[in-house]
Amino acid sequence: MEYVTLPFGWIMKFCYNLFLSYGPAIILFTLFTKIILFPVALWTHNNSVKLIKIQPQLNEIKAKFFGEKDAISDEQLKLYKREHYHPLAGLVPMVLQIFLLICVIQIIYNPLTHILSFDKSLIDTLVAAVCSAFGLDPESNSIQLSVVNEIKNGFTVNGVDTQSISALKTSFLGFDLSAIPLTARGKMLAVPVIAGLSALCLSLFQNKMNPLQAEQSRLSQIGTNAVSVGISLILGGFVPAGIGLYWICSNVFTMLQQLLLNVIINPKKNIDYERLEKSKEELERLNSIGKKSSPKFGDENYRREKADYKRFFSVANKHLVIYSENNGFYKYFSKLIDYLLANSNVVIHYVTSDPNDNIFNLANENERIKAYYISEKKLITLFMKMDADIVVMTMPDLDNYHYKRSYIRKDIEYIYIVHGPMSTHMVMNNGCLDNFDTIFCVGDFQIPEIRKQEQLYNRKEKNLVICGYGFLEILQEHYDSMPKDSQNDKVLIAPSWQKDNLLDSCLDGILDELLGKGLNVVVRPHPEYVKRYPQKMEAIVEKYRDYNGDDLAFELDFSSSDSLYNSAVVITDWSAAAYEFAYVTLKPCVFINTPPKIYNEEYEKIGIEPLEITLRNQVGVSYEMNDFSGMADKIKSMISNKDEYSQRIKEIREKYVANYGCSGEIGGKYIISSLIKKQKSKKENQK
Repeated sequence: MEYVTLPFGWIMKFCYNLFLSYGPAIILFTLFTKIILFPVALWTHNNSVKLIKIQPQLNEIKAKFFGEKDAISDEQLKLYKREHYHPLAGLVPMVLQIFLLICVIQIIYNPLTHILSFDKSLIDTLVAAVCSAFGLDPESNSIQLSVVNEIKNGFTVNGVDTQSISALKTSFLGFDLSAIPLTARGKMLAVPVIAGLSALCLSLFQNKMNPLQAEQSRLSQIGTNAVSVGISLILGGFVPAGIGLYWICSNVFTMLQQLLLNVIINPKKNIDYERLEKSKEELERLNSIGKKSSPKFGDENYRREKADYKRFFSVANKHLVIYSENNGFYKYFSKLIDYLLANSNVVIHYVTSDPNDNIFNLANENERIKAYYISEKKLITLFMKMDADIVVMTMPDLDNYHYKRSYIRKDIEYIYIVHGPMSTHMVMNNGCLDNFDTIFCVGDFQIPEIRKQEQLYNRKEKNLVICGYGFLEILQEHYDSMPKDSQNDKVLIAPSWQKDNLLDSCLDGILDELLGKGLNVVVRPHPEYVKRYPQKMEAIVEKYRDYNGDDLAFELDFSSSDSLYNSAVVITDWSAAAYEFAYVTLKPCVFINTPPKIYNEEYEKIGIEPLEITLRNQVGVSYEMNDFSGMADKIKSMISNKDEYSQRIKEIREKYVANYGCSGEIGGKYIISSLIKKQKSKKENQK
């Protein structure tokens, strides 16, 4: 370092000779170094702006290949190369700052060498004389400063002219720049305090003005600030005050330099901050997925998921993969799986995000079912790396959010199973089916709904297969086998849990009309309502405690749905379960016209009235929220004329639910046929 420091020593000597004082010399020296190295600072600033400019793309890469470190790294390197960004450029200022700091330390500690330019033999003579007289260590870093201090205090060396040493002015504004503050104490302790404050000011300034530092997280900024202030306190307290002065000046000039850099290359003109914020929000959303449901590191489910993930990708040439969100979704695949197991040799790879899914018990009983537990977060990467011929699921919005189509295979056929007997364009998000290849529809009424959306929004045409509704068949089988309640006056109030549901908006009015009219009223809230609003539910039950057990009861045990199907009439708002009840039991419903559940605000553009609205007065009757007069008498009339409703509802079911009783066969035959075509295509391509 002695030789490397020499050029900077010459600059410091030049500055000292101008002022004949250490303080102004150090200030000017700091300014000179900033000017000399300004081109490097400009290049680094440009590189920083470039990084923030491409940060949205970097975030989008992280989102697209979420969890796949190798893929992210490869894509990042491609982007860096394309944009001529140098990832290591950010280290240049830090390296230069450390290098300059070491040089300044060498210069301040060795004024005989760098300021007075004494030759080595003369320095050795002076050091030997002082060490001999005062018992000092000649190898000490501060030995030259000790020589200067002793000579300034009157010590003389025979045969050596020490006048130039005595003339060295090391004081500045009342501070001895050759003294170590924590040793000298007194007012010298102000040096580390000022150094720390300058570092804090610089850090806070850079958090706002430096484009790179401004985009750091709050926690990272606090960490950077703490390190900077800590280093400054050390430099200001444990080394000569001249070094502390250099550090203070460097911090001040860096702030001025940053202002100039921002004028030359304005970050606001080069960076799309709106796109940047959107990309950060998307990445944060991905990071937050499954935080509560994901297994914790090291626990049993964590090891289980890791093993299942590895096992899933160890199987080559998977033909069929089914994804289920949790145990409650198996019912939508049940009929399809039953048919495939009975009529093909297809192995079913069943992925679930529920570690307690009953599919694992079924897999133990049937070797052609391969079950895997993959949590929501890990599922993101599984979908991206999916390798199969067909993927079947009931989860919409494929490729719209975090679950993407595979980037490994572009020929996968993604099949969406509609799991509700109603329309697709009001209670489903706009565009949520766009990226599927095939839709298993409940009935042909869904075809014009989907086709109209494809035409209106210029979306790709999907393969629409009219299968039916397997879950309804399961309900039918259960209803046919269950013992029927001899009581025929049971009225079940079964609302949805959406905003403004009838529990929150008009339950009192309904009960005022029904109670005391010879009807057996049971309130069965939606399980999600009880889960989300337990205090509300408790208040409702408490309010009607005096009625409970007479002609009113609250059913809060959801382990069985038998009570629903043993009812004579169901009262609801917009619950799809009411239509399932009507289709299975052929009994009527009463609908309360609360604000409807609308997920697609543009559904009216399709020009087709949703079935949820069309059928309200066909499978029963509907009432406005503020007028329930005559409801009790109407319900009694509906119960008395149940045969009339039964015939009407049966006709409606036949019209809108296709292939009743054989939906699994239709869907299974389609999948088998599609797999055969894919195998033939592969063989032809290999020839």
